[in-house]
Amino acid sequence: MSDLLLVSGSPRRAELLSMIGVDYRVYNADIEEVRAALEAPADYAQRLSREKVLAGLQDCGDDLPALGADTIVVLGEAVLEKPLDRPHAAELLRQLSGATHSVLSAVTVARDRHRLRTILHRSEVTMGCMSEAWIEAYTQTDEPMDKAGAYAVQGVAGQWVAHINGSYSGVMGLPLYETADLLRWAGVPIAGLPA
Repeated sequence: MSDLLLVSGSPRRAELLSMIGVDYRVYNADIEEVRAALEAPADYAQRLSREKVLAGLQDCGDDLPALGADTIVVLGEAVLEKPLDRPHAAELLRQLSGATHSVLSAVTVARDRHRLRTILHRSEVTMGCMSEAWIEAYTQTDEPMDKAGAYAVQGVAGQWVAHINGSYSGVMGLPLYETADLLRWAGVPIAGLPA
């Protein structure tokens, strides 16, 4: 029997929850991820995490606490979404090369439809200078195609991450320290150990 409904299709979030011993089942809610006009990046990420949780509870019932999350990459004032295609992925990586960007991960945990909490975690990531040849080769793989900013810190592109000021798991998509705090609030057991 599961203790949590993970409203996410991200294998990275599932891997991180498994790593800390949370028993969950997965539901991938169909949420349109479109930023509203003039919506601040932090508000955008938090709204999507809440919408995912509420959709999961609506579709699956609220017999289990639910977790939804969203991660976005921000460079200056620009939100770097998931790439539309391989040329777009290359364009995003060129922008990140040699620069420092923010990764915002919002996590919402709900006990039920009326009791939910949301946190926002920000990490600053500095990338080394990627060669054009490497960018072209990397974007021919599938790794960057479903990732905000077109890279996975835990994948091949991790070799270009020069510095992280924040949380490695947050850059992956689920900041574990803050997430565990929310799970304890919702009464979700973590590895069978006391809080």
